[in-house]
Amino acid sequence: MSLKNRAYDAWFAKVHGSRLIYNSCWEDPRADRELLGLAPEHRVVMITSAGCNALDYLLDDPASVDCVDMNPRQNALLELKLAVLQRGDHALLWQLFGEGWHADFAAAYQRLRPLLSASSQAYWDAHPKAFSKRGRGSFYFRGAAGDVAWLARIGMRLLRPQLARAAERLMEASSLDEQRQIYAELEPKLWTPLLRWLVRQPAMLSLVGVPRAQLALIQRQYPGGLNAFIEDKLRYLTTELPIRENYFWRVYLHGAYRRDCCPNYLRAEHFDTLRQRAERVRVHTGTLSEFLQANQGPFHRYILLDHQDWMAAHLPAALDEEWQLVFARSAEDTRVLMRSASLDIDFLPEFARARLQPFAEACAHWHQRDRVGTYGSVLCARLSPA
Repeated sequence: MSLKNRAYDAWFAKVHGSRLIYNSCWEDPRADRELLGLAPEHRVVMITSAGCNALDYLLDDPASVDCVDMNPRQNALLELKLAVLQRGDHALLWQLFGEGWHADFAAAYQRLRPLLSASSQAYWDAHPKAFSKRGRGSFYFRGAAGDVAWLARIGMRLLRPQLARAAERLMEASSLDEQRQIYAELEPKLWTPLLRWLVRQPAMLSLVGVPRAQLALIQRQYPGGLNAFIEDKLRYLTTELPIRENYFWRVYLHGAYRRDCCPNYLRAEHFDTLRQRAERVRVHTGTLSEFLQANQGPFHRYILLDHQDWMAAHLPAALDEEWQLVFARSAEDTRVLMRSASLDIDFLPEFARARLQPFAEACAHWHQRDRVGTYGSVLCARLSPA
């Protein structure tokens, strides 16, 4: 392994081993819910991420949602959201996670703290300014992904104010034709040689959760490599999908949601339902294999995000074990949903591919309509009997 690759891996491990990475989920739950077909009898296992989507899935009334993450800070974030739901305080939920700040988080937190695990208490005890209005002004401009959003925001406002104004106009566009017109004006000014260089840097990619294995997949498979991948994805999002409903990109531009453009868990009309069902969500720190070894199942739906990109490159034996445990803990008609930087998820173990029956047409449909738009592919498949 080259010195450059070792440095990339070391920096990625340092970032992910010491920080909150995702302060909002970066997968579209609207697509997920259509692909998963959740029902009241289903027991769901998923990677926690920021917890937004776990709460979104509750709207389909599953029996349980087990959230698993190796990063305890991600679980601490979900636990805080669950605590606010348990307290029955929608105004507080919106202030913290809709506006992204709170004038007296310390006082609000003391009411929530008894509802958290010891690990989550330790995290929030150490981060009393996470929702401070001072400094960066928003929770969404903190954490690793928030660092990138904040730097992009500051850079545009100070160095490229015309771009910042064009981006604001784009977010308020009322039609696809208007979006296309604005982006056609913006695109040539946006992709300077400096920006193309910046988005390739390991330090930047690690902050938004891109390990070297995913970068290698994109560089190897996508015509034009990483720069072309990012530019094509952004162009598609801004010219082919309605931008006014894209809360994923809005929150990183503004540091806040809008009440008509936000995740479902923040909407007032869903609050009572989520509060009643919040106890169905359980949080576990560790690997997916560790969770499945400790819990017999059977489980009906797995949401694996994109973590197997990394496992395929670095821990193939662990990838095999994970799939063996998924099969061992699955009920009849179980579905698995995962995403990848790869254009074709061809790195799965042969025994796993033999039992996966993809919903190819539905996957293609929802991949095109995914409002995040940063993945190379999505796979939702039924597990066939052994």
